[in-house]
Amino acid sequence: MDIINRANTKPFTTKDGSEIRELLAYRNSAIRNQSLAEATIAVGTSTQEHYHPKSEEIYYILSGTGRMKIEGELREVGLLDAIAIPPGMRHKIWNTGAEPLVLLCCCAPGYENDDTVMVE
Repeated sequence: MDIINRANTKPFTTKDGSEIRELLAYRNSAIRNQSLAEATIAVGTSTQEHYHPKSEEIYYILSGTGRMKIEGELREVGLLDAIAIPPGMRHKIWNTGAEPLVLLCCCAPGYENDDTVMVE
């Protein structure tokens, strides 16, 4: 049984500029076909626009407010919003609030820097 507590994970910065804590993935558990991470976007910042050729992604907002862009469409997002990001779709998220924007990121297949293509 794999149980990973957030406190036992180390943050790192992904290619898109967000701070990530990988909670479950093949690197630290028996999970093989997806990954779960917590991302933090600091106040006044954003990720860089990018896409994943192979992975589909789900963002789930835990705290804060932001603006999500997927293939040119912009929407305001906030607490408890779930956002579907199909493979190949360019996306970016901004923190538009006064506190860190914290979200869960689920990727299938699991997140890899090699599956991240930067477009800005």
